Order: sequence, then structure tokens, then C-alpha cells
Amino acid sequence: MIPAKTLTVSGVRIAARYAITGPLDAALGRARGIAMEQTIEFPVDLVADDDIRRHVVGRVESVEEAGPELSVATISYALETFAGELPQLQNVLLGNCSLYPGVRLIGVGLPPEVLRLFRGPRFGIAGLRRLLGVESRPLLATALKPMGLSPVDMAGIAATMVEGGIDIIKDDHGLANQPFAPWEARVRACAAAVLTANERRGTRTIYMPSLNGPVLEIAERARIAKDAGAGGLLILPGLTSFDAMRAIAADDAIALPIMGHPAFLGAYVLTDAHGMEHGVLFGTLYRLAGADMTVYPNYGGRFSFSEAACRSIADACRAPLGRIAPIFPTPGGGMTLARLPELRAFYGPDTALLVGGDLQRGDLLSNVRGMRAAIEGGAAPAATPELPPA
Repeated sequence: MIPAKTLTVSGVRIAARYAITGPLDAALGRARGIAMEQTIEFPVDLVADDDIRRHVVGRVESVEEAGPELSVATISYALETFAGELPQLQNVLLGNCSLYPGVRLIGVGLPPEVLRLFRGPRFGIAGLRRLLGVESRPLLATALKPMGLSPVDMAGIAATMVEGGIDIIKDDHGLANQPFAPWEARVRACAAAVLTANERRGTRTIYMPSLNGPVLEIAERARIAKDAGAGGLLILPGLTSFDAMRAIAADDAIALPIMGHPAFLGAYVLTDAHGMEHGVLFGTLYRLAGADMTVYPNYGGRFSFSEAACRSIADACRAPLGRIAPIFPTPGGGMTLARLPELRAFYGPDTALLVGGDLQRGDLLSNVRGMRAAIEGGAAPAATPELPPA
């Protein structure tokens, strides 16, 4: 094999921590395998160039026993291996080893030299508060449901939500370009309804349409949404990619707040022995990719996230991360009006509380007003009883 030319590297390294299932001696071998797999994917003994061995191959910094049949390995990677690009950073941290059973990415240490390469969220917690005129309480969010309604019907629901005092109305994540509510018709109708209701009430509610669609249409849909008067955007990075979200967030011609949705990402976090730790995925990675809000299933809803997992996400959303702004954890997934005081106590004020279908159980306007009153200090409302069929 012809030796490579001498490499020039900065010496800056990214540290990744992996939980490895199995006995310590097996974890040592697995860690060395990860270090190779995540960088050169080539037998190390065949590498003739010493610089590649020293600088390009991942470096196993430590492997420590963390419990019965569990070890934690810290592996560092040269700054140059991720090329300053988000997809390659994802690739270096978990690419091929996402296919390994018993390996889970549980922590990432990003030095200032890496963090400076990412703009992160345009608004973050402070910017969204200024935009919405909400100084200190949790933000109140909801979703337009159900799929199958016409654009006119969805616009009417959105207007009622504004009247009740909601802060953020997002598309349900399943709304795309279905024939019963084509994307552009729905977005223009709902954005206009929210703007009109805001003008009437003197409020600042924003509507966030979903950009779930073909990748080559995402930027154009973002521009159409802004032209229509949408105040933000919903992006599903598990479907359209984290880098697509990063590109939209960084586009100064769009310049709208972004809510990231977890659709298609569940397989990364649903086992303690595989994938990625909740806070790394829904907190750190979302912030690097420019989300201002991160939606995830709250504990006690219809999904399986634990209190510890939800705490991990919330902490990662608001922890120091260089110059990258903190963002709003946005727990949802079957949340009810009755749980609002509990959620406020658990997460604190720098949270967006997302209640979807339960708001439409009975009288929508009364329920939204009750949600607002509860979060401003009143008693938690129960959803109003459903009316009998007409």
C-alpha cells in the first residue's frame, strides 16, 4: 500500500461516550472496533501511514465498568474527521455503529472550535419570548387536528384557538399535501385566519405549518409559508434530515422560528442498550441543527418515555452549549388539560406545553381559555364535556 502524505491536523478532538453492553473485556474490544468503524472503516493493521493511525483513527480514551454487563467507553475523534458539516458529525458519532447491538451514544463533548461552526437556533428561548410577547410563563402550544378536515375547517379551528389565547398553533405532524387539504391551500388559509384573529385581538399567536415533503421542495415551501404569513415552521428531521432543518434555520431570507418534531426517530431511543440517549438526540442535536423548540413524548402519555428521559431532554435543551442558544423543551403526546400544573412544576417556566386532541374534547374556545388561565395561576381545567350529536 502506498503511504499517504503527511497529515496536518489541529489537535482539537470531539469526545463521545458510549454505553456498551457486555463484560468489561469484551467492551474493550468493542470500543476499539467503534474507533475504527467510525473513522477509517479499514483494518488498522493495514494502515501504513503513522499519521493516520495517530490522528484519523478514533482514539479510545477510557473504558470503565458501569455496572453488571455494562461499560462506558470514551472515544475521541479529530476535528478534521467531521469536515465541519452536520451530516458527517452525525456519521462520526453514530454512523455505522448504529448497526451494532449493545452500543448506545450517551454523551458528546463538543469543544468551542466545533460549536463555532454551527449557528444553532435563530431565536431560542429568549428570542421566542420576545417574538410572542411572553415574558416568563410557559408557552402554550397545540396542533391542528384531525387529518381529513378541509383548509376552511382547519382555518376556523385556528382562529378559535387564537381567540382563546394560545401562543403557538402547529400543523399536526401527519398533515402534508393530502388531497382533502392540499399543502399550500391549507397553509394560506390557516395563516390568514391566525393573522386576522391576531389583528382583532391584538395578540401575537404564530402558526407553524409542517414542511414534511420532498426534500427538493422544502426550501420553497418555507418561502411560501412565510409569504402567506406563517410565523414559524414545523420540521420533521427524522424524515427530511437534520441538515435540511439546519439549512432552513440558517436562511436569512426565511428567518422564522422552527419547531422540530420526533417522527421516525423513536427507534434511536426506545432501548437502553442501543441508539442514542434522549437528551443527546432531542436536545443537543436539535440545537446544533437550529431548532428553537423540540417536541417529544412526555412521560405518562401514550408513549413510553420515562421521567428521567424527559428530564434529560429538558436539561440538554437548556444547558450551556457555547454560543448556541437554549431552546424550549416541548413535551406532548397525549397530554391533557388536567396535567398542566404537574407539567409546569416538573419542567419550570422555560417550557412549551403542547396539548392537542384534548383541547377539542367539547367546547374548543372554553378549553383554550381554561388552558391559558391554568398556566397563569388558576386551577387546572377539565376538558368540557362533549356535546351530544346534533
